[in-house]
Amino acid sequence: MSNLAVLPIIIPLLAGIILAFFPKKVKLLRALTKFFSISSLLVVVYITWQVISHGTIILETGNWPAPYGIILVADPLAIILVLTTNIITTACAFYAPHSMNLKQEQHYFYSFMFFLITGISGAFLTGDLFNLFVFFEVFLMASYALIVLGGGKVQLRESIKYVLINLFSSILFVTAVAFLYGVVGTVNMAHIAERVQEVDQKGILTTIGILFFFVFATKAALFPLYYWMPKSYIVPNPVISALFGALLTKVGIYSILRVFSLIFIYKLDITHQMFIWIAGISMIFGILGALSTNNIKLIVAYNIIPAIGFIIMGIGVFNQDALSGAVYYLMHDMLIKTALFLLVGAITYVAGTSDLRKMGGLIHYYPVLGWLLFVAAFILAGIPPFSGFIGKLLLLKGALADDEIAIVIIALLSSLLILYSIMKIFIKGFWGEKNPAYDVDRKSTKGLIGPIIFLLTFSVILGVGAEFVYPTVEDISTYLLDPDVYIDAVLKE
Repeated sequence: MSNLAVLPIIIPLLAGIILAFFPKKVKLLRALTKFFSISSLLVVVYITWQVISHGTIILETGNWPAPYGIILVADPLAIILVLTTNIITTACAFYAPHSMNLKQEQHYFYSFMFFLITGISGAFLTGDLFNLFVFFEVFLMASYALIVLGGGKVQLRESIKYVLINLFSSILFVTAVAFLYGVVGTVNMAHIAERVQEVDQKGILTTIGILFFFVFATKAALFPLYYWMPKSYIVPNPVISALFGALLTKVGIYSILRVFSLIFIYKLDITHQMFIWIAGISMIFGILGALSTNNIKLIVAYNIIPAIGFIIMGIGVFNQDALSGAVYYLMHDMLIKTALFLLVGAITYVAGTSDLRKMGGLIHYYPVLGWLLFVAAFILAGIPPFSGFIGKLLLLKGALADDEIAIVIIALLSSLLILYSIMKIFIKGFWGEKNPAYDVDRKSTKGLIGPIIFLLTFSVILGVGAEFVYPTVEDISTYLLDPDVYIDAVLKE
């Protein structure tokens, strides 16, 4: 047992509380935010090294052994996602002062950002289904505050939709937990996985499993439950959109990956085959949404949906290559989506609009911004040797091994259209003749470029340095295919 497992939750929680005491001292807020984000990142790097080198870290709170007490499980899957989350948080901490106006900073943005990270880290690390629900509510409450920060009319309209859909899914979540507890008599995930193997009521358990999938699919914005997401994610400040787009949907997809590789694994022909079809439809509808708009923020928001489809495809195929691809693509997408949201935020700022039809010739005034977008488009689409390519290659290899030809064709076509959707921003927004209007009102990108380069650097490392990253990802997929490893680690059998 080690207290290291709780540090990724405690540090951002304390940071959020401390920052709440200095709402008007903006310079101090900015300095403390950068200090806490870097400190948390360094601590998580150390914990990640410990987990990869020495194995899963378990914390039994209050010295109550599992399954009786609340436990935190820093296994390889959870800790690499916590690490990715902290990389994103650090980038956003440095980007925010140059994106937020003074009023937004003074209205507790930094506190709510850290509370959001507290809930997300807790959701990744918890070994208890009910506490997964609790941590969901923690980051959702922080997100409710963040989505209305600024108080614009459009924000308030979209926030109502966002709050209502999440309240409804939260009610279903706690109901599903109650149903499962009624069947197996426990909420500890390892203990549930052990009990499920002994219960004869597989039909009821499959129904409960589909209910859990519905809850998590709503959070992850999978087809047909994505309709609430694109506009809700683009109305706040770009740094908030980046946090939402990179992290909130990924907690939903992580929950599906965890639950359907540990607990509901006895009816793969029903549950996981359903995942493959949903993945294909999500890819199609997501990319159609991205191609149908000239709003650069919406283009990036719609591209979240096919990315989630790729990850669900790996969970549905459920072999080693596919699961390795799902985990790899999950890390890749968290990083690149943050970078893209920050990029389109900067482009909207310098152009004065998010409408592609009103842009053109930006490359003459902001060449660095343009070429960063060009690189980001290639990373997102999975052009070799970038990280998206490694994840997609593994996913396609796994799908072909199981003769899932249809989903492979959809995935390949989607990748081409994803590239086109982002390159459309580059071609229409940056290419072309000089626009005299930009000479008159030329805006500084100071402070906006560094965090984007920071994120893209990690994305490039994930691709170019695949030989160093892949062995860990392969170990995670092996671990996911053998639930007894997780059960034994938690229950110490």
